[in-house]
Amino acid sequence: MGLFTRTSGTKPATATAPAADPALAALTGTYTIDTAHSTLGFTARHAMITNVRGAFTDYEGTLTLDGSDPAASAASLDIRMASVDTGSADRDGHLRGADFFDAERFPLMTFRSTSAEALGGSDYRIHGDLTIKGTTRPVAIDLEFNGAAKDPFGNERVGFEGRAEILRSDWGLTWNAALETGGVLVSDKIKLTFEISAIRTA
Repeated sequence: MGLFTRTSGTKPATATAPAADPALAALTGTYTIDTAHSTLGFTARHAMITNVRGAFTDYEGTLTLDGSDPAASAASLDIRMASVDTGSADRDGHLRGADFFDAERFPLMTFRSTSAEALGGSDYRIHGDLTIKGTTRPVAIDLEFNGAAKDPFGNERVGFEGRAEILRSDWGLTWNAALETGGVLVSDKIKLTFEISAIRTA
C-alpha cells in the first residue's frame, strides 16, 4: 500500500503521471502489518442523527512495496469478523449474528489489491476486491504515506492513513429498522478508516 501507480492499460504519450514520494524509493520490500499499532475502523450513522464508531481487533495483512516497479506493489488483508468492537456487547453480538456479518458461516472479510495509482506527493489510491459474506465487490481506498522510521528495537516501519466509503447493501448487509420519525436506524453508507504501521520482513 505504498509505491502505487497504475497497473493496467497504457497511458497516452501526452499524459504525465503524478510523481510518487521519493522517500518511498528506498522502501522496497515486504512488510507485515503491526496490529498492536494499527487500527481498522468504521463509522455508521445511527438513527439518522449520530455516529457509531467501531473497529476490528483481530486481523493480519501484508504490504509489498517495490520502488523500481511501483506497479508490482500489492496489499492483502484478512479480518476476523467476530472481532468487531463498538463498545457495546449487545450491539457487537447483533453485528456478529445472521442479520449482519453471520460470523460463524463467514468468519473472514478479505481485501486483495488489484491496481493502484500515485496521486502526487504522499497521496495514493489503491483499488482492490473486498469480500464480505461471500460477496466480492471492488473498492478504492485513498491513502496518505506518513513516513518511515526505525524503532528502538531495530524494526523498519512504514506508516499510512487510509479512508474509503462503501454501501453495506452492496455486500448483502441490508438489515434495518424504520424510525417513527422517518428514515432508518442504520445508514447504508459506511465510512472506513485505516491507521497502518507495518514492519519490514527480514
